[in-house]
Amino acid sequence: MKKLSWMLVLAGVMSVPAIAADSPHSIAYNVGATTDYIFRGISQSQGDPAISGGIDYSHASGFYAGAWASTQKWVETGPYKTDSDFELDLYGGYKGTVGDIGYDVGVIRYSYDGDRGAAVTLPTPDTTEVYIGASWKFLSAKYSYVVSDYFVGWGSPTAKSNGSSYLELNATHDLGNGWGLLGHIGHQKVENTSIASYTDFKVGVTKDVGFGVVTLAYSDTDADTTSYTWAGEKVADGAFALSFSKSF
Repeated sequence: MKKLSWMLVLAGVMSVPAIAADSPHSIAYNVGATTDYIFRGISQSQGDPAISGGIDYSHASGFYAGAWASTQKWVETGPYKTDSDFELDLYGGYKGTVGDIGYDVGVIRYSYDGDRGAAVTLPTPDTTEVYIGASWKFLSAKYSYVVSDYFVGWGSPTAKSNGSSYLELNATHDLGNGWGLLGHIGHQKVENTSIASYTDFKVGVTKDVGFGVVTLAYSDTDADTTSYTWAGEKVADGAFALSFSKSF
């Protein structure tokens, strides 16, 4: 029943009625599939494929809100929850520009379905972050800060991981004819669990094929192998991921 309800949430957000073209409100949708769902250098799907979809609302004033859902496999390996297959992200904020500089401030909640059961006394994977970002031409930077008690299950009741942070720098380059390059480097700091902190990077190539965008990217980290081996899978090792996304 819980799996079905999450699927209905995803289907529901994809069926919101269209908004008139001259309205200050706008809605965009996205769907995607990947051979490996990698977030901040860490596989969220245990090296397996994942599918996703989302909806974004924006107002001409700069305010925005959205929801995004994806399949995932890592939560049960904690064990944090049982029967956990989906991630749901809810977010909102404000963005704008000052000259050539873009800015973005907001909050995001990462939630995972499933039953806490006997794990209710353990740290929860559900996480809330606030963030601030800036962009200039082909460069963008973003700083995210955890305001919930725990960051994706790290810590303990006596040593919580609130205050964890992630700093990232991203770059893109348009090669023309629908081709592009991307680069990323980031550092994840996990409060009160220093062995879980790490730096990650990603490089890749994108191709707009008309009906969507195909991305081939390689990600790697310097994360501690023991800390990031979940259910026998080394989720922080270097890996390629082939992805397809479509926005409409």
